[in-house]
Amino acid sequence: MSAASQNTAVLALHGITKSYRTGDVVTPVLHGIDLSVQRGDYLALMGSSGSGKSTLMNLMGLLDRCDEGRLLLQGRDVSQLSTAEHAALRNREIGFVFQSFNLLKRMSVLDNVALPLIYAGKSRSVARARAQTLLTQVGLGELAKRMPNQLSGGQQQRVAIARSLANEAPLLLADEPTGNLDTQTTVEVLAILERLNREMGLTIVLVTHEPDVALQAKRLVRLKDGRVAFDGAPSEQAHL
Repeated sequence: MSAASQNTAVLALHGITKSYRTGDVVTPVLHGIDLSVQRGDYLALMGSSGSGKSTLMNLMGLLDRCDEGRLLLQGRDVSQLSTAEHAALRNREIGFVFQSFNLLKRMSVLDNVALPLIYAGKSRSVARARAQTLLTQVGLGELAKRMPNQLSGGQQQRVAIARSLANEAPLLLADEPTGNLDTQTTVEVLAILERLNREMGLTIVLVTHEPDVALQAKRLVRLKDGRVAFDGAPSEQAHL
């Protein structure tokens, strides 16, 4: 990897390995992953069950630690930082969108979106004003006072996207964000992600098992048996 590409990389992984241990049994999952996610990338991460894509996503999101290798976030090696330091970086540098939305059921839509800002030390009034702006941006400004269970699945996912933007993190990790959505709602959610990438330059890594979803990305990385088997344009793979 050239010095220039490293300078523009939001994420850079070098020689990443990961195994899981159950008693005396060691199960290798990732085998020396080298991968760079450039600023402005829209990358789809695919692979069959057991390929290591969920493990890789967890490492990218600082939700887990690699056994060997280096992980650079915004050019900084974060591999050996403490759990508390990882938590602070997640709040500041990474937005998350999950298949199950992960909204707090007893909080309003507005307060769900404001929560990362509260964690970051913003006042409640500043946080809620920013949350209202973000909800309007995803087309839900009029529903700010509703509770999550009063929204459809697609609306809840749009709330989750708004929340992921709260702290203006440069990286969005989306783990099967359309997995619980119908076809039309999937199209709507993907349109929002595409617009955020195109208009705001947001860097997106999206885990999916759906070929039609992967085709919306600019770049496809396919894992097989814990290794990168393909890295290129989605259109270059006839059979996703």
